Amino acid sequence: MEKKLFKILFSLFFCIAIIFTSIYIYLPEEINIIEGEKHLFSFNLPIEAKINSEKKGVMYLNNEKVKESEISIDLKQPFSLRFVDKNISDIDFNVFGVSLKKAKIDTIPNQKLIPVGKVMGIRIFTDGIMVLGTGYVNGKDGKIYEPSKGVLKTGDLILEANDTEITDKNLLTKIVQEDGKEIKLKINRKGNILYEKIYPIMSNEDDEYKIGIWVRDSTQGIGTITYYNPSTGYYGALGHGILDVDTNDLMTVKSGKLLKANISCIKKGEKGTPGELMGIIIDTLKTNFGSVTKNTEYGIFGKLKDENKDLIENSEFNIALKEEIKTGKAYIYSDILGKGTEKYEVEIERINTLNYDIAKGVILKITDKKLLDTTNGIIQGMSGSPIIQNDKIIGAVTHVFVNDPGKGYGIFIENMLKEEKNI
Repeated sequence: MEKKLFKILFSLFFCIAIIFTSIYIYLPEEINIIEGEKHLFSFNLPIEAKINSEKKGVMYLNNEKVKESEISIDLKQPFSLRFVDKNISDIDFNVFGVSLKKAKIDTIPNQKLIPVGKVMGIRIFTDGIMVLGTGYVNGKDGKIYEPSKGVLKTGDLILEANDTEITDKNLLTKIVQEDGKEIKLKINRKGNILYEKIYPIMSNEDDEYKIGIWVRDSTQGIGTITYYNPSTGYYGALGHGILDVDTNDLMTVKSGKLLKANISCIKKGEKGTPGELMGIIIDTLKTNFGSVTKNTEYGIFGKLKDENKDLIENSEFNIALKEEIKTGKAYIYSDILGKGTEKYEVEIERINTLNYDIAKGVILKITDKKLLDTTNGIIQGMSGSPIIQNDKIIGAVTHVFVNDPGKGYGIFIENMLKEEKNI
C-alpha cells in the first residue's frame, strides 16, 4: 500500500514538475514596450504576475491608470499595458505567491527609423592589440624559448607596454626592439585588467628581439547598414557582432570607419558553402562616410557624417516589436547591385520570441526571383539588410542557413535599438 501511494505521489509530482517546467520555458526573459503605446498580452496561463514599476502613475493597465507602483495580474485573461514615460519595471511570474520566474520590462523610446540597406566597407581598430596565439623563438644560443607561455593567452588585449599605450602592433614591436629588457604589460583578459612581465629573446633568424606572439590590431569587411535614427543621429548595422576570425571573440572597438565599397563580384551561395559579396574597400578622406563607435552582439553602431546623409534614400518607418510580427510576406532592402536600394520579397517562416540567440529571432526565406537569380539567397555582406513588414521595420538579416542559402535568420529591431540606447 505504501509503495503504491509513493508511486502515485511521485507520478503526481513528476507531472506537476513537467507542467511548471513547460510554463517556465514559455515565459519571456524580458518584455519590450514602446513608450506611450498600448501593448496587448495573452499568456493564457494558470498563474499570476506581479508588475513592479519604478515610477508611480506612468502605467496604464487595460486603459486604466495605475496609481500604485505594484499591481497583480491574472494571466488566464488577456490584458493591455501602456507606459507614458521612460520607466524601469519588472514582472514576477508566480504560482500561489511563489516566484516562478522574473523578467525585465523595458520601455523603448517611441521613434521612427529610416531603413538604409546600403552595402558599406567596415574597418575597425581594436582597443589595444589582440593576441591570436603564442609560439616559439629560436634563441641566439641555439635554444628554443617560449617567452609568452603562461603570460599571455589567446584573446588577450595588450593595452600598454612599459607604461606606453599600445595603439597598433608596430608600436609594440618598436618597444620590444628597444633594448631587449623586461617589458611590463597591461592586459585586458575578458574584462579583467592584469599586469604581467615578459622577457624578449634575441632571435637567431633575424637578430631581433621577439616575445613569441601573433597579434592583430584591426580588421575589415563588407556589411549592410540597417537603419538611421533621426532622433539620435546614430545608425545600426550588421545585426550581429564582428568576431575575430582566429579567436572567435567579439572584437573591442577603439575606433572605426564606414567606407565606400566597390562590389566587384557576387559569389552565389550553394548548399554547404555560403555566398559572398566581394569587392574593394576604399579608405580615403572622401570615402569615409562615418564612424564605428561600438561593436556588440546586436550589431555595430556609430554616426554618419552630416555631408554623407544623402546615402539615406528611404523615408521614415515605425518599428514593430516581436509580438507584432506575423508569418507571411515581408521585404528586405539592399543595394547589392550597386544601383540604389531595392526592395526584395521574402517570407517570414517562423518567429522565435523565446530564442535565446538574439541574432536568430526570425527565420526567413528569400522568395524574390531577381534576388535568387543574383545570389541564390542570403550571402555574406547582406547581414544588416533591414526587414520590413506591414510598413514597419521589424529587424535585420543576420545569418544564412549553410545547407540552404535561400533561408536565414534575422534579429528583432527592438534588440538593436536597446543596444543603441547604451552607447
